[in-house]
Parts: sequence; structure tokens; C-alpha cells
Amino acid sequence: MVIHVVQPGESLYRISQRYNVPLQYIIQQNELQNPNKLTPGQTIVVPQPTETYTVKRGDTLGNIAADNGTTVMKLWQDNPQLGGTDRIFPGQQLVLQFKQPKLGTFAVNGYAYPNVDLRVLRKTLPYLTYLSIFSFGFDASGRIIPQNVDLLTRMARQYQVKPLLVLTTLGEDGQFSSERAHVLLLNPALRSTLIESLTQFLKGHGFAGVDVDFEYIPPEDAEAYATLIRELRTRLNAEGLTVMTALAPKTSADQPGLLYEAHDYKALGEASNNVLLMTYEWGYALSAPMAVAPVNKVAKVLDFAVSVVSPDNIFMGIPNYGYDWTLPYIQGQSRARSIGNVQAVDQAIQVGAPIQYDALAQAPHYNYWRERAEHEVWFEDARSIRAKLALAGEYRLHGVSIWNIMRYFPQLWLVLNQLYNIEKLD
Repeated sequence: MVIHVVQPGESLYRISQRYNVPLQYIIQQNELQNPNKLTPGQTIVVPQPTETYTVKRGDTLGNIAADNGTTVMKLWQDNPQLGGTDRIFPGQQLVLQFKQPKLGTFAVNGYAYPNVDLRVLRKTLPYLTYLSIFSFGFDASGRIIPQNVDLLTRMARQYQVKPLLVLTTLGEDGQFSSERAHVLLLNPALRSTLIESLTQFLKGHGFAGVDVDFEYIPPEDAEAYATLIRELRTRLNAEGLTVMTALAPKTSADQPGLLYEAHDYKALGEASNNVLLMTYEWGYALSAPMAVAPVNKVAKVLDFAVSVVSPDNIFMGIPNYGYDWTLPYIQGQSRARSIGNVQAVDQAIQVGAPIQYDALAQAPHYNYWRERAEHEVWFEDARSIRAKLALAGEYRLHGVSIWNIMRYFPQLWLVLNQLYNIEKLD
């Protein structure tokens, strides 16, 4: 695999000639909607197949996999144009093997809302180990507030993915409730009701476990929160179910702030089967313009995390989005617009903005003008994804967690699949 950075005046045809890879294959793999238009600094992923198969009349994915010593799952992963379906046609070229050697194996978690586009989900599931469905709450009596997500859990299982229920304290206003967490954590009877209600709901709806995401917990409730996670794990592990806990991105045990103080990495790491580090949102809607997940800052979180939690139990968060800020930035007033990574590149092409790359943050960005206002955009591309995966590999983490998979980003999955094997449900 080559990650090619487009140079001024360069065409996709010239890139295909340089790497001796068919033009249409590059277009197809990167899902370029207008391949005649590129912008300097844009990344193009060039996978390099070493073995292909031409579909014949009467073939099925199953027989192609069996005859060529591979699996249908591997065919889906190596051929994203299939969209996770079994629809093939005579003359179609399928990749069986790539030149790129794998660097290891990662477990991959992806967050999705219940209203995820099923085509996007089906296309993404081959690259996931876990699907975290966001999110479920509980009522005043401690019972899980039900949602109908059975279709999502069934689809996950069909693709050898473990579906997880994301349990939060989100209120009707969409905000995490410190009060809701406090009431639950300090009431043993309420905790017991929640745990039993959750256990029965998970078993009844095909879930493989829970991802607990309690944020803005009162600092004095840190020990009670760890107690809840321990109680959950004891009950759920007995049923063959797993417990993950999402953690704010801390760089020290005593880091101040309501988001951080009750997230005791050591205690929660011991209480959970796995922890998911929310290593993103340095650049966020209300911040000054900057990378969403600067690699240098993520590394500082990992330095602390692996000092108190086994790397084998850690998932590192990776954002699948960026932000578009209007300048000048005014603290307390400015609000950036969320933007998808594909959308960010398309916009750069449309406005004629060359893409820059910050070597410290390992993130792409550009500036442009619209309606007499300057804008600054930070997002993710193939280079930044590779840098984040390399960081997770350097720290020997169990895996990565994508927030979120609602928008399909071809280069994310191309790079991940080229570099790593993906852990799958047996």
C-alpha cells in the first residue's frame, strides 16, 4: 500500500501510471466521486494487489473463497466495492492477496447510532470486532429504557461482530447528567436493579456486553463508580458477557476537571474487561482551531494509561470527523461546524484550497474564504489514520475504537485493513 500525496498539477492518471495500478481501481478503492478534480495535499491510497480472481458465471463468494484458500470475510475486507454483500457478476475482479504484509492484529470497536444507514453499516461491519450502539439510558427505578435495535444486533452477529449496548446518563436534553449518575452510584439497591435489568436486556436482545460511558460524574463518586463497574463485571462475565468502560483522556491520576476526576484509570481498568480511551476532542466545536486528536497529545494519554492499565485491555479512540471554524475565533462565542473527512476533502477541492499537514499533530488542515470570512478546517486523512494506528501498535494496545461509523470514510478502512488483521468473533 502506498499513501500518495497529490502534488500541484498532478492527475490521477499520472498517479496510476507511477504505481502501475489501474486508474479505475484507484478510483473505486478511494470512492472518488469526481476523479478529474484533485487538490494539492490530498491523499490517495494505492493498494497493491498481488493476486486477483475474475468472477465466472455461476460463482458465489463462498465457492471463490473455498477454492482460493480464503474466507468470505476476507473477500469483503479486501474488496470494499462489494459493500459487505454477496452480489458479484461475471468479469468482476476480486483481490485475493495484497503486497502489504500485516503488522499484527487489532480488535476494532465502532460506535453507531440506532438510525445508522444500513448500507454504511453493512459495508463497515467486516472491519469491526465490536459494534457499540449509542446509547441506552435507565429510568428512576434503575430499569433500562428499551429501544428496538434487534436488526442491528442481528446484522452484527452475521458479520462476526460482537454488539455492545452503550449505557449512559444522557438526559432528554442530550447532556450527561451528574445528578443521575450520583443518585444511581450511591444507592446499592438501585445499582442492583440496574445490573439485573441490564443483564436480562442484553441476553434478550443478542448483545455481547455493555460499554459504560458515564461522563461528568461528581469527583466524590469515583470509588462508587468503580464499584458499579466491578459489580457489573461480576454479574455479566458469569453470563459470558463483557464489560467495557469509556474513559476521558487523562494524562495524570490527579488531573482536575469534572470530566476527569471520577475516572480512576487504575480502579476502572481493574474493574473492566477493557477500557476505551476517548482520545479525541482536543479540537472541538467550542475550541480554537486545532486537530481533533493530535498524535502528540494522544501519546501523553497513552503514557499515563499504560502505566496503570495493561495495554492488552486498552482501546485507543480515533475520530472519524473534523471541524470547520469561522475566523477569527472568539472564545465563548465561536462554534465550529462538524464535517466528515470525505466532505472536508471535497470542500477543499471545491474552494481550491491546498491541504497542509501538521507534522507534530499528524493531521491535515486547510484555510479558505467564504462570504468574506476566513475558515480553518482540521480533519483526518490516510496519513493521520496511519499515524494513529502506528501509535496504537507502538504501545501494543488491544485495539482501536472509532467515534463514529455513521459516515463511511473509505481511506480509514483501506489503511486499517492493509496494515492489520482484524480480530473477529469465533
